[in-house]
Amino acid sequence: MIVDQIPHLRRYARALVGDREQADDLVQDCLERAWSRMHLWRAGTNIRAWLFTILHNLHINAARRHNSQPRSFDAAAADLPVRPTQEDELNVRDLWQAFGRLPEPQRAAILLISVEEMSYGDAAAVLDIPVGTLMSRIHRGRERLRELMANPGDNPGNDTRTSQQGRKR
Repeated sequence: MIVDQIPHLRRYARALVGDREQADDLVQDCLERAWSRMHLWRAGTNIRAWLFTILHNLHINAARRHNSQPRSFDAAAADLPVRPTQEDELNVRDLWQAFGRLPEPQRAAILLISVEEMSYGDAAAVLDIPVGTLMSRIHRGRERLRELMANPGDNPGNDTRTSQQGRKR
């Protein structure tokens, strides 16, 4: 069951960290952690969501330790299908660059739903947030991607808009 999830874990990790070697290290750490804590997994529950939760938490912990900034994405490393036209390749590159400028919580939410095709419930469980928060992050992330794609010269530091509660979007 675990082996079947490795390609999905690798794709998610590559999209999160933007570097193939770091992503492979993250997946290896995830598999090590899962194997050493297999006794904590409950038979009959979703092993995919459990593994993604481990991977996501390891990523968050590493980001906190290293106080890292969002990184650029290597579209080739993300194993994305691309039609063999130059314009399409440029569009994909621009999309991944814009995607890399999203806050990590929005990137993670969009990746789990759009790329990994998880249910909202499973993705919310992986991120340890309510489904409504997940949906909000997806909406804000997609809107920001639309803005960035429409205005590619937009400075990432210029996003100072706030919601009614005063939180940064």
